[in-house]
Formats: sequence, C-alpha cells, structure tokens
Amino acid sequence: MVFRVPPDGDGRSAYLGELAGLVWPVPAEPTLRRGGRGWVVVPSAARPRLLVPTGSGRAAASAVRHATEAVGRRARLVRQGLAATFRLGLGSLVFRDRLVVTGAGLDAYLAKVLGTPALVSMHIGPARANRKPVLQLLAPDGRVLGYAKLGVDPLTRALVDAEAAALHRLAGLPLGPIIVAGVRHHGDWHGHALLVQEALPVRLPRATPAAAEAGERAAMVAVAGCLGVRRRSWAGSDHAARLADAVDALGTRPAAGRLHAVLKTVADADPTVAFGAWHGDWNGGNSAVLADGRVLVWDWERFEADVPAGYDALHRAVQTAIGPGGLAPTAAARALIADAGRALQPFDQHGRDAELVAVLYLVELAARYLRDRQAEAGARLGHVDTWLLPAVEEHLARRASRV
Repeated sequence: MVFRVPPDGDGRSAYLGELAGLVWPVPAEPTLRRGGRGWVVVPSAARPRLLVPTGSGRAAASAVRHATEAVGRRARLVRQGLAATFRLGLGSLVFRDRLVVTGAGLDAYLAKVLGTPALVSMHIGPARANRKPVLQLLAPDGRVLGYAKLGVDPLTRALVDAEAAALHRLAGLPLGPIIVAGVRHHGDWHGHALLVQEALPVRLPRATPAAAEAGERAAMVAVAGCLGVRRRSWAGSDHAARLADAVDALGTRPAAGRLHAVLKTVADADPTVAFGAWHGDWNGGNSAVLADGRVLVWDWERFEADVPAGYDALHRAVQTAIGPGGLAPTAAARALIADAGRALQPFDQHGRDAELVAVLYLVELAARYLRDRQAEAGARLGHVDTWLLPAVEEHLARRASRV
C-alpha cells in the first residue's frame, strides 16, 4: 500500500493509510490514485475528512448527510450542498483522489453480517487516543443499514466492548424519550473488537432550538435516573473511592499529585450528592431531538452508573463552550463551575455542593484524558495541566478564602 501524501496539520492524512490497512488488511491491497472508481477522498488525500463510496449517487449523498451530526447552521448548509453534489453525480468530478482496494476486507464481512450487500463510508476524525474505524453501512438506494465500530488497540477494544454491553443493558431500562440503537452483531474480526448497531432515524424532522434544548435536558435527567437516584455523603461513597483509584493509576505524573490534592479538598468539604448514571460523552455530535419529542442518543461506550447526577449536562456545556469560536478552555472550565448551580438544578444538586460536583466532573475528565494519553495522541485538550487544573485550583482557593 503506497500513501505518498503530505501530512496535514492534525495528522489525518497519515491516519488515512493506517485506517485503510485496518479495514482492508493483507491480502487486500488499498492504494491511493487520481480518478477512477473506489472511494472518493473528500476533500483530498492531503486533507481527508470522509471516504465516500462510488457507484451509487444516492448512497454517496447519504454518506455525506450522515457522516457526522452537523453542529451549527453553516455546517448544515455545507453538508447539504456537498450531499447534493454527490446525489447529482458530480462528486467524483469535483474530488479527484480515490482510495482503490483490490480484495475483500471488513466491508465484505459486514455484508455477511447484515445479510445484504452494503456500501461503506468512513469519517476521518482528528487525532485522539480513542480514534477508531467507524463505518457507515449503506444500501445502494441510500438507506442507512447501520454502523460498525472496530476496536483496534487495548483502549478502543475496551470501548467497543463496553458500548456493546451498555446497549444491551439500556435496552431494558426506562429511558423516557430516549431512543437507543439495537445491537446487530458483536464479536471479533481479525483480532479486533467489532460492534454493528442499528441505524437511528436521524433524518426525521428535528425539534425547534428551544424544544431541542428542553428535550435534551429531559433526556439527560432520564439517563441520570434510569438506574435510580440516591443522595448521600460524597466522601464515603463508592464513587469517591473509584475516582481516587483512577488518579492513583496515573502513577507519578505531576498532574496526579494535583488531582489528589483536589480530591482531598472536596472530601474535607464532604458535599451531599445525588448519585445516578451518565452517558459519559454527551456532546453536540451524538444526540438529536426530533420534532415528535423523541431524543436519539448514540456513542454509549462510556456509560457508567453511580456517578454524581448531572455529569452529562456539565460535559455537554463545557464541550459546547470550547467549540469553534467559543471560549478558551480555561475560561470554559471556570464558567462551568460558576454556572454549576443552574446547570445541575434539574439533577437535585444545589448551592455550593453543585460547584463541587462540577469540580469532581473536571477531575473525572482529567483522569480520563491522562489515562487515555490524549496529549500524547495529539488531542487539543489533552494537556489538562494547562487549562483544567488551573481553573479547578483557582476555584477551590477562592472557596477556602470565603470560609
């Protein structure tokens, strides 16, 4: 396999070769070419963002429409225009780079799993420790048949297996307005963990912005309560012990000592906390509120029980705040703590205790990023000592001065 393309700023061009080798391993032979059949590399092999199948304009347009959840009006307009280009058969003329594959790979295996021929497309995301192949499975008429995730290293294998377990568990829980995808297949392929999920009805009409905000909040409350909610002292809780163990597992890294100091301060304050469940990575790209009130939620690989209720609302808030054109990460973390009382009111977290729940969430996030080695993988927010920890420590210092 020959991939001679200049790397782009976030490493996606280099990852394109790695991705192709994972999805089409030896004896298959994936190569890059100019023109011809195969997968269209959008917008180019030097800046790859999406692999779009050729051979069906409807499937190609569907691949674009469902590649990721477009956040913001401009993103939606760009996606609509790009989908129209492929539906009219012009995509192959506008975008010239191709990934051409000789031999069978995961796509052929997935057709057997589904029991029907399937075209595949793939979104190519930026560098992250948990980046993995995610394949959109399409019928020639453009219908989305499902999605497949491939766990290819210890971290992503664990996440894929965890999502399969979570989806099975969630299928029997009271989730209010939430719709969760069913599992079509979970197993091993070429030594990798493979999960195939049903497609959610993402093309149905969406709620208005105000209704969407209310619907998403109600869905988060439903997730928090799906296994029951209980209030108790945080210092003696199982969650406190688990979080301390997670920080212990970070070893001698300087950030670990600072996180332990934060946990001790919170334990000394010993807030009374409502405990529930959380999705684990709720952001603008993995949920959609429909006009009929149903809420589609996907990417459940970090679902967890017995955490402070409202973690999902905090995660959604900070991820939105640091998005394109948003706040600097440190400012977003400060704002999250300052606004915790309002954000966590629906989850029965109140007053100064709510601020400490936000602090605990940020410690949880820091431990995750450090454990997954997000900084080493090139993730933008992986260096928690430069943004997250300063905001937490500043808040706790101000809190102590007011006592």
